[in-house]
Amino acid sequence: MPHQGFPRDLRLLNAGDFSYVFEQADLKVHGKGMMALARLSTRGHPRVGLVVSKKNVKLAVDRNRFKRLVRESVRLRQHRLPSMDIVILAKRGVQDIDNETLARQLHGMWKRLSRDALALSPPPSLANVTHGA
Repeated sequence: MPHQGFPRDLRLLNAGDFSYVFEQADLKVHGKGMMALARLSTRGHPRVGLVVSKKNVKLAVDRNRFKRLVRESVRLRQHRLPSMDIVILAKRGVQDIDNETLARQLHGMWKRLSRDALALSPPPSLANVTHGA
């Protein structure tokens, strides 16, 4: 069974990592109460960062619950996610979504990110094919 932890190398840790994604996001996926910005990388594994502002989510308990659920979702799906840097932004109203619905939303966002990342980077076997008459 593959490792299921959430080590430091799966996280965006500093302002430079976040600005790398914010400046030129390759993908943008909206969900109820949240949005994901992603940029393809060559690291071989995904990295995730969270932005949960007090302006959008007033109570610390709600901010912490959201972050915990996102981290757990990433931890369980890390081996199926494409190699990209992802920033998850909490929007107003995310505190009103129950845990089960939030988990389903995240699962759908991961699926859309994976699908869209595949569309952005064609398989190497197709990149070398020449189209002639």
